[in-house]
Amino acid sequence: MRAQEALIAATRRLKEAGIEGAPGDARRLLAHALGIAPERLTLALHDPLPDDAATRLDAAIAARVQHQPVAQITGKRLFWGHEFRVTRDTLDPRPETEILVQVALERPFIHALDLGTGTGCILISLLKSMPFAAGTGTDLSSAALDVAKGNADALDVEQRAKFLLSDWFSAVPGRFDLIVSNPPYIAQDEMAGLSRDVREWEPHSALTPGGDGLDAYRAIARGAPARLMAGGRIVLEIGPTQAAAVTELLAAQGFEQIETRQDLDGRDRVIVAQKPGDAGDCGAS
Repeated sequence: MRAQEALIAATRRLKEAGIEGAPGDARRLLAHALGIAPERLTLALHDPLPDDAATRLDAAIAARVQHQPVAQITGKRLFWGHEFRVTRDTLDPRPETEILVQVALERPFIHALDLGTGTGCILISLLKSMPFAAGTGTDLSSAALDVAKGNADALDVEQRAKFLLSDWFSAVPGRFDLIVSNPPYIAQDEMAGLSRDVREWEPHSALTPGGDGLDAYRAIARGAPARLMAGGRIVLEIGPTQAAAVTELLAAQGFEQIETRQDLDGRDRVIVAQKPGDAGDCGAS
């Protein structure tokens, strides 16, 4: 069997299983089975499919039929131009989260804190784009922290990034001029409406805090002022209906210049706010 025939058969299996985006998924999984970059697949389509690649492809398609995300099957996801390792212990980095990185990079920073770091994709992307900066990533999952550490090492920022097991700010020392987070924000009653790819395969602790979905923002808003330097910024990803509520939480803690930014689909996606300046605040403690 040639690779092109295998691709046609794989696409058919995914379509019959009701997988949205079946052709693209089949191409990515065939490239994974062949051990080549997806953009090079066209060059290999007329070649015979090696037996070991056929075995890998069959296993990958079988996993995708069960709605396992492609990034978990291949073990990697491209984000902000860098390849990150992904596992079932981490949230699969989404393209819309790149808006958070973009907003955070609008001003230089020296020391960033990433709350709920997961794969480390936000913090590591920031450090790759800001070579003089350092950062700390926290998570409640030690398995996720292991993934983040591995990604930091693979992307050569391990000397500038450290990772802590922490419930939000509980184990975090010092202060920062930038705090970022993509926290769990899906309301409990919205979980049933998520796709099977997300609901059945991604860690629920990274998706929802339960209740109305705002508990993480409440904790972050309460703790952030003590961990931000004067004039420091906080940048948060939000759900598309949460801008007003999160703005109110930040304003109640004294944050200023609160702005909502939209993603490429025009949905509210990121909130950025600033801690007021204070002549008596001299920096990190």
